[in-house]
Amino acid sequence: MRKIRVSGCDVKSFQNLNISGSKSESNRVLILKSIFNNISIENLSSSDDTKILKKSLISKNPIINVGHAGTSMRFLTAYLATLVNKKFILSGSKRMHERPIAVLVDALNYLGFKINFIEDEGYPPLEIIGAKNIKNSVKLNSSLSSQYISALMLIAPTLKNGLVIELDGKITSRPYIDLTLSILQKLGIESKIKENFITVKPQKKIKTSTYKVESDWSSVSYFFSIVALSNGIELSFKNFRSDSNQGDRKVCKYYELFGIKSKFQNHSLVISKQIDFKYPKQITIDLNDNPDLAQTIIVTSFGLNIPTKLTGLSTLKIKETDRLVAMHNELTMLGAKCEIDDDSIEIFKTENKLKDNHTIKTYDDHRMALSFAPLSIIKPLNISNPDVVTKSFPEFWNILKKINFSIDYL
Repeated sequence: MRKIRVSGCDVKSFQNLNISGSKSESNRVLILKSIFNNISIENLSSSDDTKILKKSLISKNPIINVGHAGTSMRFLTAYLATLVNKKFILSGSKRMHERPIAVLVDALNYLGFKINFIEDEGYPPLEIIGAKNIKNSVKLNSSLSSQYISALMLIAPTLKNGLVIELDGKITSRPYIDLTLSILQKLGIESKIKENFITVKPQKKIKTSTYKVESDWSSVSYFFSIVALSNGIELSFKNFRSDSNQGDRKVCKYYELFGIKSKFQNHSLVISKQIDFKYPKQITIDLNDNPDLAQTIIVTSFGLNIPTKLTGLSTLKIKETDRLVAMHNELTMLGAKCEIDDDSIEIFKTENKLKDNHTIKTYDDHRMALSFAPLSIIKPLNISNPDVVTKSFPEFWNILKKINFSIDYL
């Protein structure tokens, strides 16, 4: 497996950097485009996940393998179930077959669709036989993954009587549910959330429209870390909105704790660092709504030697890898004092210096490579399997080169 050596010691300011469209927005709009046919999409995400979903939606092959693309697995499970009298086999990578999907499958089967587990109960691969739904309401455990909920919301307009979803338990990643609702409403689909009930009305057609996808907030979060770890650079990025519905927009708020200022100018996001900022003695953040930011934030805290505890992270155990274990392993190897449990990660102040010549293992997880790369501003790092970033952010290494990172393949 190849690896790269990354050094950001000479990082510099840069204006008008371009990040492709939000993966989360793109994947939702692609499902709706397949349902209604008259939606044009601008600034579609360049991520592998979105490419896989787009290819799967137009494929004539009833056997579909989504690889590591978790969103594609969940959204396709719901969408394919609505294609009456068509039969599909939906599978993925070895890790995908270890990621639970029973909550979504059980909900779909309860509604009257026909989905079977081919191997282990509760996990892909799946046999999906398209059918018409019988019921128009379902109760769903909302503490495991917001994608189960979004998958049902996206197919709801196709159902004869629409759908009412009752959310049971603490809602995880709520902003992603709100994002799905916002997209439905922008396209003219009557839908609402009231307390713990989501209602989506049936809709046979919508007005022909063009949906412009905002650039990806999750991807830009790594540059908040870069600015925080640097000596006062400024970066700006095109096609970001101050009124964004993407959940990871909250990175602006979280990075105020690291002295980062963010502002919007002419549809661009500008990130800079406050001079002589006094760091807090300790940071504690509940990331139940934004768990994908955890790796980025904890690496920033480690680089700045700020004791930090992040909670609300129970969903990280069922991602591309067990992210809590992976982060504990790599941070410890770099010299951090780190503790984890099922819901949190905590690092402590240390006198240890960042260890030399360490290779970051990425565990087939794009966010491991993306979140650790900024640390090379302090000391060069080796990163294994660097191409894993294409899952969500193919342009990442090229953008780092633009801002004067040194990247050498070993």
